[in-house]
Amino acid sequence: MLDREDLELLLAVRAHGSLSATAAAAGVVASVVTKKLAAIEARLGLPLFQRTTRRVVATAECEALCERAAPLLQSFTQLEADLQEGRTEPTGTIRLAATFGFGRLWLGPALADFQTLHPGLNVQLQLTEQLPNLAVDGYDGAVWLWSVQGRRASEWVGRRLARNQRVLVAAPSYLRRHAAPQSVADLEHHACLLVRENDQRFDTWPLRRERDKSESRVRVQGPLSSNSGELVRDWCIAGRGIMLRSLWDIAPQLASGQLVRVLPAWAMWDADIHWLAPHRAQTPKRVRLLIDFLAERFRGEPWKLKPAVRTAARANAPRGSRLAP
Repeated sequence: MLDREDLELLLAVRAHGSLSATAAAAGVVASVVTKKLAAIEARLGLPLFQRTTRRVVATAECEALCERAAPLLQSFTQLEADLQEGRTEPTGTIRLAATFGFGRLWLGPALADFQTLHPGLNVQLQLTEQLPNLAVDGYDGAVWLWSVQGRRASEWVGRRLARNQRVLVAAPSYLRRHAAPQSVADLEHHACLLVRENDQRFDTWPLRRERDKSESRVRVQGPLSSNSGELVRDWCIAGRGIMLRSLWDIAPQLASGQLVRVLPAWAMWDADIHWLAPHRAQTPKRVRLLIDFLAERFRGEPWKLKPAVRTAARANAPRGSRLAP
């Protein structure tokens, strides 16, 4: 029967390709490795390596054994780490990246609460509009508004923390001056407030109706655009046009009635909240605790529309009618 030490030796010999190199890495003389390997082969009744004067090469049987041994040993290591960490309060530093808006409004308060639960941790949050090279720059992960789809999955791990959508909104003052759009096509005749990124105008809005999953793309236009989403939001609140914006970003304005939903059946569904991290063999317990905490914190989508939030129909309804608040 093979034990953990036997499996570790086989993997080491295969990796080094030499008994002497394996012995040097382990800090023992070569004869020790030779005797241990011979004992394993005798126990199994088959050769595991083909020996030459220069190197040793794993046999097909040894390759199959090592392929199964590697994840088994990794599980042992992870189990030991979990047991060790479980005896003490997690300590150390967690380095994160996030976008300015979501990081300030939602992630920042969540991290403060998480650190209160685990006072031995030092949490560092870097707000940025460009996703850093997480592995190279030493980040444990990022809370970002897109997933790892389209990227090299072997280099990334991802987890959706919460659903989110971009919705159409306007100020009641704008809707009093302009009839609310009744269809997606009507947006072409309204002043739409556009967000520019990288000097490009995002003037095509791909919208989807949740009820039947039907999709529609509309080309919009308007006299005001900016690379600042916050400025576009301010223009919208001032009644300058219709805006497409993430629910998490405008939840307070929707709740207060400063903004109301336009075409509430339609939205963009590309803005879910994700955890992104470079692929690593083992994720430290402190990071796993944070991921689970954030998933629970945002699971209920605290920015989600409440039944009392006004829509364009309510905003335009005459006082005293059943639609008016």
